[in-house]
Amino acid sequence: MKKFGTYTVFDLLIKYIQNGQIKLDKSKVSVKAAYHDPCNYGRKAQKIFGHGFFDEPRWILDQCLEEWMDLYPAGIGQYCCGGGGGTLVTGYDEERIFYGRKKMEQIKAAGVKMIIVPCHSCHGQLNAVKNKYGMGDLEVKYLWELVADILVL
Repeated sequence: MKKFGTYTVFDLLIKYIQNGQIKLDKSKVSVKAAYHDPCNYGRKAQKIFGHGFFDEPRWILDQCLEEWMDLYPAGIGQYCCGGGGGTLVTGYDEERIFYGRKKMEQIKAAGVKMIIVPCHSCHGQLNAVKNKYGMGDLEVKYLWELVADILVL
């Protein structure tokens, strides 16, 4: 039986950046930003596949931004955004907003203007709850969207 490997968006971006297929201009974004480790790409991937994606997105961020920060705690101990497990579409909005409180407090304490995520659920959740926590000006950006924003064309 022939085996097939997987190729993540992290792998693809790292490959394209390292071999020069895409060039980035760090000067295009100067806002104070932080990275959020999603449960699925971190803890869940670590548990199921034996490899959580913690270093790869950070390497990509180093290529994209002069300065960015990790939230605390980060990595395997990162707080959940409250949007996983399909909660965005369950109709339990009150609960979802409540479960996101720790994440929003964490982002607020960091004092950032942009939070970068690679996960669709996190992106949707953070955008959905930011106004409820008085953070309407917080820019929630996909990691690959950030890469696209600073491409040298």
